[in-house]
Amino acid sequence: MMLERIKTEISRCAGRVLGRRVGRFAREQDGAAAIEFALVAAPFLALLFAILETAFIFFASQTLEAAVADSGRLIMTGQAQTAGWTAATFKNQVCARIFGLFDCQNGVYVNVQKYSTFGSATTATPYTNGQFDSTKTAYNAGDPGEIQVVQLFYQWPIYVSLFSMNLSNQNGNKRLLVATSVFRNEPYK
Repeated sequence: MMLERIKTEISRCAGRVLGRRVGRFAREQDGAAAIEFALVAAPFLALLFAILETAFIFFASQTLEAAVADSGRLIMTGQAQTAGWTAATFKNQVCARIFGLFDCQNGVYVNVQKYSTFGSATTATPYTNGQFDSTKTAYNAGDPGEIQVVQLFYQWPIYVSLFSMNLSNQNGNKRLLVATSVFRNEPYK
């Protein structure tokens, strides 16, 4: 009997001690903020980087659009034709309008085509097997009155891809940025 009573008393004391420790642990606030931050930080930072990368892509697209409009004007007014510019010379003019954001000499591709009518002009991206094919780009500045399509292409690297918000449209986590300008050459002669 005595042994039973000792066992009961020990279990009752152990229960009270354990209950006090559990209660104290539940009321304790030290480290709660650190644990909550650890749970929230990873998704928050991933979303933040995805937003920043999306903003950079939009900014780069607008920069490319401005460059194609400015450099296309050199063809439209006949400056490129009368100076006898080659594809490399025209690309240097494009690169002079894009600085700091792109690796222009190695990454920007220029496609200049002439057409007889607006209906026959095509703005299709030169693809082969679903990938951008830089070998299908050309340079033909045309003559006065001809329709010109000037396109700039750049494969922008994608670093953050979240779930279904994958910004890449090329293999190797790259997004093909395309800027196009279509116009009729002025009678510059």
